Amino acid sequence: MVKKILALLLFLGVVYPLSAAANDSLVKFKGGIGVIPVSSGVAIAPTLGTALTVESVNRNIVRGVQPPGQIWVIADLRADVKFNGHIKVRGKGLLLGGGNNIGFNAGQSVRATLLCANDGNVLHDSGLVPLEANGDFRIDDMLLPLPPNPCDSAVLLIRNPAGAWFAAGIPNLGNDD
Repeated sequence: MVKKILALLLFLGVVYPLSAAANDSLVKFKGGIGVIPVSSGVAIAPTLGTALTVESVNRNIVRGVQPPGQIWVIADLRADVKFNGHIKVRGKGLLLGGGNNIGFNAGQSVRATLLCANDGNVLHDSGLVPLEANGDFRIDDMLLPLPPNPCDSAVLLIRNPAGAWFAAGIPNLGNDD
């Protein structure tokens, strides 16, 4: 009987910390959205010379972060941000979706940026990683500064060194893997 109790205690001592560690996520993202730099435009009254001219556009600015000048697509994105600021991101197929270099990575490097509505949308950034030729990337880093807990209305952006956002994570509100 004593051996069974010790075995149970040992089992609980190993399994409980593992289950607690599995639930230490601040926010998770599953899926990604590539950027379309312009969200809308107003055309000049069409004539033969102005039929293709747009007089003004609304740029696709997300919480103060500017888009790049070209469309980008992403095949998949998974991200997990822990309470301690550790972030793991796996992105697949982040490539140009238009222009003369369509389907290429433009030699870009990217970082993950978390924005939380309850801290004034401070930029919580990871370090930079290069995009592979096929647009894949992995980030395993700490966000600086440390994000707040809770992180209300979390937005995850994938940005280039100049700060433009190329893709956004889709919040996994159920925190499923």
